[in-house]
Parts: sequence; C-alpha cells; structure tokens
Amino acid sequence: MLTIEKIDPFNKAHVERFVRIHFNLYQKCPQWVPPILDDCRMQLNKKKHPYYEHSEADFFIAVKDGQDVGRVAAHENKPFNQYHKTRKGSFYLFDCIDDQDVANGLFARVFEWARQRKLDTIVGPKGLSAFDGYGIQVEGFEHRQMMNMMNYNYAYYPRLLDAIGFEKEVDFVSCYAHRENFQLPDRVRRIADRVEERGKLKVIRFKNKQHLLSYANRIGEAYNKTFVNNWEYYPLSEREVKFVVDNIMLVADYRLIKLVMYEEDVVGFLFAFPDVSRAMQRAKGHLFPFGIVDLLQEMKRTDWISLNGVGVLPEFQGMGGNALMYAEMARAVNASDFKFVHAELTQVAETAVQMRRDLINLGGKPYKNHRIYRKSL
Repeated sequence: MLTIEKIDPFNKAHVERFVRIHFNLYQKCPQWVPPILDDCRMQLNKKKHPYYEHSEADFFIAVKDGQDVGRVAAHENKPFNQYHKTRKGSFYLFDCIDDQDVANGLFARVFEWARQRKLDTIVGPKGLSAFDGYGIQVEGFEHRQMMNMMNYNYAYYPRLLDAIGFEKEVDFVSCYAHRENFQLPDRVRRIADRVEERGKLKVIRFKNKQHLLSYANRIGEAYNKTFVNNWEYYPLSEREVKFVVDNIMLVADYRLIKLVMYEEDVVGFLFAFPDVSRAMQRAKGHLFPFGIVDLLQEMKRTDWISLNGVGVLPEFQGMGGNALMYAEMARAVNASDFKFVHAELTQVAETAVQMRRDLINLGGKPYKNHRIYRKSL
C-alpha cells in the first residue's frame, strides 16, 4: 500500500524522517557526498531560513508497506515569479526508490499543491538558495559529487521523470580540466595584462581571511547583480545575500577568492574552493565535534579545486573583465600554494554559450550534466 504524507516542518520527528530518506537511499553509493545534516534541517526551518520571508514550501513523504521510500518538496519562489512575470512552481529534494508508482504519487501531490495556488508550470529540481545546486543528474554518474554544490542522483531518476511527462527546461554542464591542460591562451593573457595596466579594472587578491571578510557585503551585492541575465535569476533579499555569503565563507580560502573592481565597486568575482568531498564523506553529515577539523585539514591536502561562481557584470564584459576572470581562474588552478591537479568548472548553464566556449578553449571538457525539468499543468 502506498500513501503520500505531508509532513509538519515544526515537528522534529517529521523533519528527521524527511532528511533520513536521502541518507538511507545513498549510504552505500561511493559517488555520493553526504550534505551536512544541520543544513538539511535548515531547509525545512520556516522560522530561520530566509527563503520563507517571501515564499512558501511544503514537504511530502511516500510511505510504502510501512517504509519511507521517497520524498519531495513543492515550493513557489514569489520574487522569481514577480521578476519574470510567470506562474511557476518548483520541486526540490526529490528522492525515490526505483519505483514509478512512488514517483507518480509524490508528483501528483506536487501538481495538486501547485494548482491550488493557480500556478501553471512546475520546474526543478530547484533549491531554496543560490548554492543549493540545480537539476537532476543525467550524465557523469561515475564521478563523485563535488561537495554539495551540486546534486547527485541514481541513473534511474531521469527515467522516472520522463514517464511523468517532464521535459527539458535547461541543462547545467560541468567541465573537468587537468592542471596540465588548463592553460590561458596567450591572446587572453595579453588582454588581461593590458586591462590591468590601464587601471580602470583591477583585481583584488586578499591578504588574509579578515581582509576577505571585510568585503563580504560588497561580494553579496555583486553576486545579486552579476547573474541578472541567468535563467535562474531573481533579486535576492538582504538576508538571502548574507545566507549565501556566510555559506561561501565556511569553505573559502582567501587565496582563491578574487574580485574585479571598478573604482570602489565590485563588478566581477571568482569563487574557487578546495574540494572537501572526501572529508564530507567521512563526516557522514556531522560537522561537530571532529568533522570540522577533518574538513579544514582536507582543504590543505586535496588535489581538486571547484570553480563555482564566476561572473562579471554585463556592462563590464566588453571592457576586458572576462579576460581578467579567466586569468585569475588559471592562476587559481596553477597556484603554487596548493597541490591542485584536477579542476571542476561547476554547473555552467547551457544558455551561457560564450562562457561554455571559453571554458572549453581553456582546456575544460564537459563531464557532468544536470537537467532542470518542466511540466505544464
């Protein structure tokens, strides 16, 4: 017998059931990187998560023969709909055993939830914050997940969604580059050098963590402006900006965060992170008391780097801002202070055609693909 239950996010036992479905389903998967349990619980916390200041979500569990076998979240990002003049709902946190009836039951509740709010389309998976990662993985299942900046799922998930009638909305492609192959073309290097010599645009390279933290507010403001043309964009609230920046700072190494400045304004940035996936796998969702120490040590010994967050304000891209960013990417990958051998250019939307071409020219090779799906109601 299959039932779909709506959970109470103010009930700790319900929240724990919802979170544990994901852990139970993937605990034996070597490519999976467990998220931090407190972060998972935060996504359901309607009193503390900044998303709920402007939008709403509900959470459902599939129970079959007495066992929790699937889950999904349904939500409406109201600022997104207002900005784009749409009536879209989203699904997120979809996990399911390989059972079409279970998937059908979960999404029937999502569709019912959306129709009650007069929404006309469902898209997803799409998270509650800018660093939740996007999409159902459709290629590259043999590769380990990059921290929890992206989602990982079993190969049968796309089949379940196809059978429900979902169609492709947009793909987010991740590229792999070996250190030896990730080289900046001479032409781009010359442009970057000339731009810096002119002095209109300059790169801030931080001296220490405190120096980085002093720019936190300006980083958040620039993040909120830079991706205005992206598919997923909507204006973040002040608390959402702080939420994103606080998450960045947790795993940030000041030597790998770069800003492009025009006078006193941040007009571009590079967020690069040492990959701490192995430490997160060992922590199994628990940062404290020992997981945080292992994570900090992993930042020093990992040979992987994730380039996850590269952007220049549209009006500065024709002034050499992109060349500066690519030069900084090359410096980050080849930094002598680190032992990086492998680089992942994490989740670039296929709609960012020029950037994808540029990354391939720099030596990147597409190796993972995450798909956002849509279904009209």
